[in-house]
Parts: sequence; C-alpha cells; structure tokens
Amino acid sequence: MTQDQARQRIAELSEELEQHNYNYYILAKPTISDYEFDMKLEELARLEKEFPEFLSPASPTQRVGGGITKEFKTVEHRYPMLSLSNSYSREEIEEFINRIKKSIEGELEFCCELKFDGLSISLQYENGLLVRAVTRGDGTRGDDVTTNVRTIRTVPLKLHGDFPEFFEMRGEIVMPFESFNRLNEARAEAEEDLFANPRNAAAGTLKLQDSKEVARRKLDNYCYYMMMDGLENRYQTHYESLMAARKWGFNISNFIALCKSTEEIFEFIDYWDEKRHELPFAIDGIVLKVNSYAQQRALGYTAKSPKWAIAYKFKAEEVETELQSVDFQVGRHGTITPVANLAPVQLAGTTVKRATLNNEDFIHQFDLHYGDTVTVVKGGEIIPKIIGVNLDKRQEGAKPVEFVKTCPICGTQLVQNEGEAAWYCPNSSGCSPQIRGRIEHFIGRKAMNIESLGEGKVELLYQEGLVRNVADLYDLTFEKLYGLEKVITIEDEFSLMPVATRKVSFKEKTAQNILDALEKSKSVPFERVLFALGIKFVGESVAKVLAKALHDIDHIISASVEEMTEINEIGEKIALSVRSFFDDERNIEIVNRLKAKGLQFAITEQAASDKEQVLAGKTFVVSGVFVNYSRDGIKETIEAYGGKNVGSISSKTDYVLAGEKMGPEKRKKAEFLGIPIITEAEFDAMIGVKREAEETGLLF
Repeated sequence: MTQDQARQRIAELSEELEQHNYNYYILAKPTISDYEFDMKLEELARLEKEFPEFLSPASPTQRVGGGITKEFKTVEHRYPMLSLSNSYSREEIEEFINRIKKSIEGELEFCCELKFDGLSISLQYENGLLVRAVTRGDGTRGDDVTTNVRTIRTVPLKLHGDFPEFFEMRGEIVMPFESFNRLNEARAEAEEDLFANPRNAAAGTLKLQDSKEVARRKLDNYCYYMMMDGLENRYQTHYESLMAARKWGFNISNFIALCKSTEEIFEFIDYWDEKRHELPFAIDGIVLKVNSYAQQRALGYTAKSPKWAIAYKFKAEEVETELQSVDFQVGRHGTITPVANLAPVQLAGTTVKRATLNNEDFIHQFDLHYGDTVTVVKGGEIIPKIIGVNLDKRQEGAKPVEFVKTCPICGTQLVQNEGEAAWYCPNSSGCSPQIRGRIEHFIGRKAMNIESLGEGKVELLYQEGLVRNVADLYDLTFEKLYGLEKVITIEDEFSLMPVATRKVSFKEKTAQNILDALEKSKSVPFERVLFALGIKFVGESVAKVLAKALHDIDHIISASVEEMTEINEIGEKIALSVRSFFDDERNIEIVNRLKAKGLQFAITEQAASDKEQVLAGKTFVVSGVFVNYSRDGIKETIEAYGGKNVGSISSKTDYVLAGEKMGPEKRKKAEFLGIPIITEAEFDAMIGVKREAEETGLLF
C-alpha cells in the first residue's frame, strides 16, 4: 500500500468509526455489529502502526488507552470553572426565582436539568478536534487528563457539523451503576477495598496512570454548558446551544425541561426526586439555569458562582444507630475485613444491620469505640456506610475498637503488603475460612456449578478431612459420602459469625447427586474452570479473555508477565497475580490432578460459532425462569448468536428477555426507559428456533 492509499484509507476508517461510535453511544442506534466495528478498528490500528505519520490524536484507536501518565500537568482554565450555589429547601428555590424576577424584565424561562453526581470536566475543541480535557481543580486551574478522557466513548474526539473554530464544553464524568457494580464485584473478588459510591469510583478512575485501565472501567460523560467568546451572538438561549452541541456529537441528557413557572419547576424536581433511583447513573439534585443568554449576562456572577443558576440538592437519607460489636472476616485470599454490627435500623427502604469498616485506617479515622452512636448512610444509595460518630453520646469508659494482630480463626500473625491498607492472613493452606472459601468459590453457580454441594456440605466434608482443596472433590466416592452426618454451625455469609445450627446427613440419594454433579462439571468450559480456580484478580470476564487469548492451561502457566500484558484488558496487576499463582507448586499439583480427572483445560470451538450472528451488536438483560432454557443456557445462546449479556438495565440495553417470575423492579425500569420486553417465544423467533406446540404451547 502506498502512502497516499494509506492516508486515504486511514481517513475513511476514522470517519466511519467515529460515525458508528456516535450512532451507538449518543443516538443508541448502532448500524453495525460489535464484531464489524472491532474489525475496522483493528485495520485502522494496523495501518497507523505501519504509517505512524498519519496517526491523529483524534483517531478512534486512541480510545482504547495504553498511554501511561506519571504526572498530571496543572493548567489554567481559559474560562474559570465556577461552582453553583446549592439549596436544600423549596423556600430557597422560591427566593432564587423571586430575586431574578425583580432583576429581569420580560418573560423568564428556566432550563431544568439533572445534577449529575460525578466530577466536572472542561473539554476544549479547536477546529472540531478535542485538544485538552481539564478537571475543575480550584476553579482557576486544574489537571490535564486528556489521555484518560480520550478513552470515554461519549466524549467526541472529532466533531461533525457547523461548529465554532474554538470553544469549550463543560460536562460531568460519571460512572454508570452497571460499570460501578462490575468494578466493585471485581474488587470484592480480589479482596480489595470497595468504592463507596460511583462518584468516588469515577474520580479515582480519571486519575489512574494507566489509560488502558481507565478504558476498561467504562466511564460516561454528559455535557451541560458551552463556553466561547461571543456565545450569545451565535445562540440566544442555553437550550439552543445544547441542541446544537448534540448535533455535533456531544452526549446531552434527554432529561431537560423548559419551565416558565414555579409550579413547573417543582413538578420537575419532585418527579426526579422520586424517579432518580431508576436512572442508570447517580444524580444528587436538579440544576436550574436562566435560559436566555442575554438575561444571564444581565444577572452576572458573584466571585464564586453565577447569579443565574442554582442547584437544588436532594436530601440524602441518614440515620443514627449503635455500634454494638465488630467482627473480623477472613476472605478466601486471606484479607481481613472489619465489619460493624449495628442495632437494626431502617434506611432508604431496607433494614441495615451491618456496615463494612473497610480496613484499619477507617477505624482510626473515626476513632471508633464500642457502643458509639454512629451516623449511617447508603454510599451512592447502595452500600451502608458509617460517615460520622456522635461524640456527645459516647459513654464514659467506652473501649476503642482495635484491629486484630493475628488471624481471628487460625491465630497466625497478620502481614501487610507495602503500600496497602489491608492486612492478610498468610496461612493459605491451613486457615479454614480461606480453604472453605476457595472450595465454595469453585463449586459456585458461575464457576463449576456443583449445586448438590450446597450450604453446610462443604463444611462437613472439610470437618471430616475428606476435602482440603478443590482437587479432593473428585476423589470422593459413594462409600466416603454415604452415611456422613453431623450437626454443623452455619455462619453468616457476611460476618462469618455463628447464626444457627443445622443437621447435615448424606443419605443414598444425596451422595449420588453429589457424585453426578461432580461428573457433570467435567464438561464445564475452560474459561469457567479457569475462573473457578480462584486466582486473585481473575474474575469471569478476565478468565474469558485469558482463555480466548492463550487457548489452554499450559500456555497460561508458561506465559510471562510481559506476554500477558500484551493481551487486551490484561493489566500488570492481573498478570503478576496469575504468574504468582502458577509459580506455586501446590497450585500446579491441583491443576494436574484436575486435568487427570477430565476437567476442561483447553478452549474448544463451540458448534454455536457456526451459527448466524443474528444478535450481533444487541445487548440483553435476562430476568426470570424459562421453559426451554436454564438461566446460564439462555445467556450462552445469546452469546452464541453474537449478542451480549449485561447485568442491569440501562438506556443502552436493546432487550429485556423476560421469563416467569421476572423481577417487578426490572420490569418497571425497562418500561420507564422504553426498553422492549420480549418473551422466550419471541427470543426463539429472533434466532430462528422453532418448537413443537406440545413443547411450548405455541406455533411459529
């Protein structure tokens, strides 16, 4: 290929990919499948590598990350980023409106918008290209985070249409609940501290040094204000400028209302105070802006905020309750997590009894004492969180909460890795919660799915000395199982404290069911076996990536850290953990024993790969119970036909696949967002599956 041909092809691919990105992320109307998009992106990346002189900072390939930022440069804002005045009552909003009415003649109109709970960003564009992204900082200067912001799909790198030569868009970077939950699940799996709310997670993500990791976390951005010289000469109103920006490629919220009366404003506020829980992202209030630019100019600014705008903040529900005791939980990787036991209290519609205390630093931060009256909120309205202590109610002689120095189960001296707040029990082969935790993870539904080994049975097998690691499961025989019986203590899954006793007995049917389930698990595909091994930082998605890239366990065992980090979505932390796991001869021995028992340790070409990819580019949320599929089976079928499964409903979900006993909240959210809800029969019709009437009661 000549240079001219390469230049032309790179330009064609870049323009085409940007349009597809706009269709998918802004319009929510994709016109090609994810596979086709990825193939075009790979072609572009290949050409840019071969002809680096044609690589543009606005290239779609720059969204995948990969750059390392050791230090974020502080830069001065061209236009100061002022903060908004906050109000917490209807009276303050009425005072704000009346004050403006006294200052402005003529008709008054307010633009009411959601107040996104994220972090502010200034996006600068020159000749239609994103040239700089800067955090708010102190309002006068902020940090240049352009490399990381380029990875956010809803931030356009190149605009289209009649845009100004230079301007800024102000926006809010947020982490959607789906991304937040996925991130916290991965951190819990790795026994890392959880983020308290999506805002903290977004802020922490934006300042990561590795932009590749930023890209993986799938941040989002909503723009809400335009800044440029002579803005009011181009547009008369704020709303008009937002609609123009949407045409250029910016992600502008659909939830905006133009209100001319106090009644209309409060109607908008009250609606979203109730409905905010149904949004796919967090908001903490409503923003009111005078719509007319001429009126904004007439009202002017204070030193800190515009006089023509105000934020109404929703009240976060919080309660006081007693800190009764603290348990110390031992995870399967040895992490020690302190858990507060609270006097039960109602909060945001649920009864809260416990709250994580994160680590030793958290306990010291609040100087917690037993019997303290603590203030509890739900962080991001999701996780119960202690935010304060009422010292006036502290009892005289109350004992401070002290972090344990030895493992509460096996007594081993705890260790702490350099640079980490967490403490660990290093006795991985002799600490019972770690051993049982690894076995329980292995048999879990998303891993080997050995359902017959439910609550209590692993405990009994461990106590009887029959199972000390996952490979021992496959040495079980009918003779070893039949007749086992014992009253065991059931521990709470969160605090690991005794809560009940239960008699567990292995009668003939129980013993045979366990053996049958173990035999059936030998057909579980390699990526789930890899996940089941319980390697730190290797969750479901990472296991799939590793299995797909390296094909079998032998290649993974022999792969170097450098080889693994070359795989998309595999960072150094994951690679080091995998390498450490397989450098332990005990783990190699377990893998060899499992291989000898016939478990799948190589990826196989699924017959479904030959199926027509009729669901390519479509995302599904599965809910309920189905007639002809198991839950996992229907998800595998979706993937076999090119579709994608997601865990929660958002505006980007294409279909909700509903079976019997579908969750009412999911149905309500799907209906609110206008997401099509399809039946099992309609799904079969989509993929071309026909069933007899006696099977389903339907004819196709």
